Amino acid sequence: MKSEDEHRRDICAVGRWLRERDFVAATDGNISVRLDGERVLASPTGISKGMMSPEDLVVTDYSGKKISGGREASSELKMHLLIYRLRGDVNAICHAHPVTATGFAAAGVALDRALLCEAVVHLGSVPLARYGTPGTCELTEALEPLVPSHDAILMANHGVVTYGADLLGAYYRMETVEHFARVALVTELLHKQKLLSRRDVEKLLRARERYGIETAARSAPITSDSPEGKRIPLSRRELESLVEEAVRGERFRH
Repeated sequence: MKSEDEHRRDICAVGRWLRERDFVAATDGNISVRLDGERVLASPTGISKGMMSPEDLVVTDYSGKKISGGREASSELKMHLLIYRLRGDVNAICHAHPVTATGFAAAGVALDRALLCEAVVHLGSVPLARYGTPGTCELTEALEPLVPSHDAILMANHGVVTYGADLLGAYYRMETVEHFARVALVTELLHKQKLLSRRDVEKLLRARERYGIETAARSAPITSDSPEGKRIPLSRRELESLVEEAVRGERFRH
């Protein structure tokens, strides 16, 4: 268990990473951590995520009411609170605007094709939520049906939200979404996509539990090259083979 001070430093570090990698511009984006059953620690509004100091952060309750902090919480905290309410396993959330993934969101295209073995293992599919005005119930209503079975979501004409058991895991998922989007864009430019087979995807999914990879994507669909474009349910319960059978003999390391 980390102290609140440690969580504050971690949020500031992740904010710098988001800014350094051009995942956010100006004062965009927000980050939060579940402190306990009553409090959430969040980045404030109106500040670059790369310039935050630990004392800038805000503590709220789960209704969004500020408990402490000299600044105000982001209006998009509602999105974070929804995710915490629906996902008891989630303890940290990142929202950012990585250029390529946000481009897919603005084009109305989900990242739900089995192109990369690492993306299948760590993310499953990344769906597209319909557009909702940031900071309003429109956005939370658009996200609500997707949150229980996905760990990363594209938000139409907006950006990306990722979440996990801890802040590092939530951040890594943001990096993975953007990497996935860049590779997908290259395949679109080449006018050719060679998807993993149904058999390969099933092997990757079985490997998740073997290597201790926790995801919520047990029911999220992902498109493979299976006949008739069938969608493959992402099950965490199937255990039969090692992941090296699907990744050229190299053991996948989490």
